[in-house]
Amino acid sequence: MLEQWFPNVIWDNFWQATYETIYMTVISAVATFILGIMLGLFLYLTAKGNPWQNRFFYSLVGAVVNIFRSIPFIILIILLIPFTRAIVGSMFGPSAALPALIIGAAPFYARMVEIALREVDRGVVEASQAMGSSNGHIIFKVLLPESMPALVSGITVTTVALIGYTAMAGTIGAGGLGTLAFQQGFQRTNTDVMIIATIIILAIVFLFQWIGDYVANRLDKR
Repeated sequence: MLEQWFPNVIWDNFWQATYETIYMTVISAVATFILGIMLGLFLYLTAKGNPWQNRFFYSLVGAVVNIFRSIPFIILIILLIPFTRAIVGSMFGPSAALPALIIGAAPFYARMVEIALREVDRGVVEASQAMGSSNGHIIFKVLLPESMPALVSGITVTTVALIGYTAMAGTIGAGGLGTLAFQQGFQRTNTDVMIIATIIILAIVFLFQWIGDYVANRLDKR
């Protein structure tokens, strides 16, 4: 029956494309989580009134973050082609999409991290400082644990955006469901291929959203 409804769908190709989309999403989400927290922490700590207050470095890193999160993703991929070739050796395939995915998403998430850290109760931080805690202790025992539910919610939103980015990267040969929908669906006017690709992408989005919401709720002690 499936063959009658979706005559142009080759299921083996879809399994492979789904694996490639999940591979790109998971690897780039993990790297974005780590890099975004580092950038967000740096922005928070160098902001006015915080332990590493430094207007020059805050403005410099803030400007870099704003520039990279403002560049449209499809243009960013093209701009990064020489960089991607230098570190991956190719501009095609799922691995070649990772640098653009991470560089495009990490600045976006870094701002979410900075906002989440600002929401931590100032009194808790000051009490920790009054007890003689080091900056490292305040970061790892106060700031990150207290803001973790917001950090998880932020990376969930970013991961959903990354799934959309992987589909966009597919139009220039990154692989995954985006490439399948574009090359075998759109270019060959196979509507059934585009419908199945869209359904699977939506299922992946709902899955990651559910996982993120579940983890954030478990971490939220309020």
